Amino acid sequence: MPGGERGPASLESREAERGYPAPVIDITPDPIALQLGPLGIGWYGLGYVLGVAVLVLVTQREAARRGIDPRHVTGVLVLSAVLAIIGARLYHVIDQWHIYSNDLLAIVLPPYSGLGLYGGVAGAALGIILYFRPRAIPVWRALDAVIPGTFFAQGIARWGNFFNQELYGPPTDAPWGIAIDCAHRIVDRYPCERFPEATTGFHPLFFYESALTITGGFVAMWLGRRFAHRLRDGDVASFWAIWYGAVRSFLETFREGYNWTVAGGIPTAQLIGVGLIIFGIVTILWRHRNQPHDEPAGDPGPADEVKPATG
Repeated sequence: MPGGERGPASLESREAERGYPAPVIDITPDPIALQLGPLGIGWYGLGYVLGVAVLVLVTQREAARRGIDPRHVTGVLVLSAVLAIIGARLYHVIDQWHIYSNDLLAIVLPPYSGLGLYGGVAGAALGIILYFRPRAIPVWRALDAVIPGTFFAQGIARWGNFFNQELYGPPTDAPWGIAIDCAHRIVDRYPCERFPEATTGFHPLFFYESALTITGGFVAMWLGRRFAHRLRDGDVASFWAIWYGAVRSFLETFREGYNWTVAGGIPTAQLIGVGLIIFGIVTILWRHRNQPHDEPAGDPGPADEVKPATG
């Protein structure tokens, strides 16, 4: 559980002595969904494909609501997807540099089993900026359009962690504890000698994040409709920074032994999350600094007009 003493002799001993009921979700899935000769198609990759499909469908509707030609969504897709994969891969490689430093080819050769969400988001955002800025479409407005779908895509893709048996927390006696087989354990934290497979369930952090980010998507859509007359371009994007930053910062308190940390043992993702929260709050306050309470966010200008796709 989050909080409390984290010393190896204290927490692990108490957890082992306490004992846990058998995990309710007693499934240790195969990460490979389909084997085509030497090529294995993983559930993680399929989750990303499904997430992108939902992202595109939702974003097309959100773009149309904001006066952006929905065809731009497919126009920016390839650029953002490529940069997202590059960013996600770089984040993971930096995190696990102790592994890749001895095998540099593994960075670019399959299987691509490691991706970092923050890196992917940064890459996708860069793609959106590079695509929309030359087309005279407000970048913040474009980012607002993509946020609800981004939330949903994040929530869907997180289920890939379930099939990979990763992104789990400490042992729990909660009725939703999941099984993690010995091969996927953090050996120095939860060895099977102390925490037998048959009697130990773990916090499903992937599910917590999935549920909270999907909820964030619905909240973002509601805010965009309920307060459309008061929101400024970029407010929904700032909401993503606050919501996801808070979710990730909280969930990082559950993770031990396999999260990227900096000096003092602070999880890097937690620091980024706190930075996102501050960024989101500051940008919202800045945009609304001179807006009276009874004044709408602004009348649509020429940039709101539907623009044909040019690429």
